[in-house]
Amino acid sequence: MTRPGRLLASAMFCVAMAAGAAFIQAGPAYAESNGGVTIMPLGDSITDGLTVPGGYRIELWKKLVAGNYTVDFVGSQYNGPASLGDHDHEGHSGWTISQIDAQITNWLKTYQPRTILLHIGTNDMWGGAASASARLGTLIDHITTQSPDTEVFVATIIPFPMAAQAVQTFNAQIPNIVKTRADAGKHVHLVDMFSKLTSADLADGVHPNAGGYAKMAAAWYDALRSVPGSLTKVGSLSSTEVPAGQER
Repeated sequence: MTRPGRLLASAMFCVAMAAGAAFIQAGPAYAESNGGVTIMPLGDSITDGLTVPGGYRIELWKKLVAGNYTVDFVGSQYNGPASLGDHDHEGHSGWTISQIDAQITNWLKTYQPRTILLHIGTNDMWGGAASASARLGTLIDHITTQSPDTEVFVATIIPFPMAAQAVQTFNAQIPNIVKTRADAGKHVHLVDMFSKLTSADLADGVHPNAGGYAKMAAAWYDALRSVPGSLTKVGSLSSTEVPAGQER
């Protein structure tokens, strides 16, 4: 990440930390497990929720609870409001695709996620954007090779006006990255996140405001519901079964 990017991330972190005691501060995961299906929110500060601690995870958790799904967010990080039922995640402020890739093996071993929600690449748009799609493909391959039963939802990155052309180019390559692997039998699914938000949904030109995060939550929830197995433990249901009361 370039110096302007680091400065922006640092400044926004200070804002988030100043929000007050209503939020659980960032730190190591406390493993808040209810025995549910393990879901790993994976990415950078947009997963962490830099401007709104907890980010999209707040509204996604509410939707999952309202839908009678029992899930367990997993990861080495921990933050969000006290009302968020599970604060664990794997969102790292300022991180690039390569930095996530360097740690993914250990995280998969430690947390064994049934499902991964991957939104990564924004920090790569500061530099190295031309090869970002190749790095994303490599990351996905490492996940699916090590954890072939994991359902991996890959999102196009949200609008980033300061690097609009780079984002457009990167996002245009993601559908084929996903399709190639899905056609090969990998459990990889595309989530069109970019179209769900506009610049009006950004708090600082990079990170969503509360409304923007709510839109992200809705997109993730719809994607999860479209793949019933992503919300059930391996072997607990057939690929076509959905628990009573959870029909689409």
